Amino acid sequence: MPRATNGPASRQRRKRVLKKAKGFRGARSKLFRYAKDAIYKAQYWAYRDRKTRARNFRSLWIQRIGAACRTNGLNYNRFIEGLNAVGIALDRKVLADLAVNDPVAFTGLVEQARAGFEAKSAQA
Repeated sequence: MPRATNGPASRQRRKRVLKKAKGFRGARSKLFRYAKDAIYKAQYWAYRDRKTRARNFRSLWIQRIGAACRTNGLNYNRFIEGLNAVGIALDRKVLADLAVNDPVAFTGLVEQARAGFEAKSAQA
């Protein structure tokens, strides 16, 4: 009986890896052995850096909200605490967008948050 090498599956696997490595420099896009390592590393970095990008954006949004709050005479943590007390549930992405693109609406939110924070601290 002849030796079975499962050739079609092996070729398909190699083609899949080489297709993912298209655009890499040198042997990393042409030779399976090097392309496999390059793809493994690239996918690892892509997964890790998606998490990092989310972290960086959240940090940026908080900085923008904090700067807009300070121009309205309130600091960031009091603003967030006041929004929670009033029951306004906007995420930081939306708040940062309002702070940059619609300062009048953001000022209204700051006033509501200030009133909510003062009411909460008066109860305590």
